[in-house]
Amino acid sequence: MKCDKPLGTLAVVEDQNAAWYGQLTGQYKLGSTVPVLKLLVQQSNCFIVVDRGAAMQVIEGERNLRDSGELRQTSKMHKGQMVAADYAMSPSITFSNNDAGGVSGGLAGFGGGWLGILAGGLKFKEASTLLTIVDNRSSVQVAAAEGSAKNTDFSLFGGAFGGMLGGAGGGYKNTAEGKVIVGAFTDSYNNIVRAVKNYKAQSYDGELGGGGKLGVQSEGTQNTKSVTNKTSTKSSTTTKKKKK
Repeated sequence: MKCDKPLGTLAVVEDQNAAWYGQLTGQYKLGSTVPVLKLLVQQSNCFIVVDRGAAMQVIEGERNLRDSGELRQTSKMHKGQMVAADYAMSPSITFSNNDAGGVSGGLAGFGGGWLGILAGGLKFKEASTLLTIVDNRSSVQVAAAEGSAKNTDFSLFGGAFGGMLGGAGGGYKNTAEGKVIVGAFTDSYNNIVRAVKNYKAQSYDGELGGGGKLGVQSEGTQNTKSVTNKTSTKSSTTTKKKKK
């Protein structure tokens, strides 16, 4: 899905300490999801992508050269030029490997070919993904969307799919597992776009972060005081009625 105009700047932030990331890079031998997600965002025109990953090292290196006086005076590398990231998008993946290899037999009977070989080598059957978008100024989550893809979604494996990924695809372009994951992220991102297009800020009566509406007993406060008084009053009234 696409937007007529961008809604702001966005950085993709990946938790490389998460369990899913260990599975992705270790068990399935795939790389970071950031390049693929940045490509999806860029092509949608819904956000302007700002880099907060490896490119920051190059940026910092150039600024160090500026500070040391090594850059030309005409380099136009000045302070205050970086663009803030209005939003941060974070991914996560859940893998399902139930009967992952069971598709190959059916495909072989259907005619086999490269589809049968592809499915037979799959290490998981389905990938479910979650994307969340957080407003960086307030830390409020403004959107979240799930997506999924199965190894039977072979329409994703066509030439157009590989063309979309281009050089950014890496293992995601060349492996069945990678294509299933990209399919799931594409589903998630399409749902995110639908969410932000229809976004309405949640209405809250009061100051956000000012204590909330759910009462919690504070230190030195007895929340049962009013209940006790009501009980005492009720008992006193009952006693007076009995005396009469």
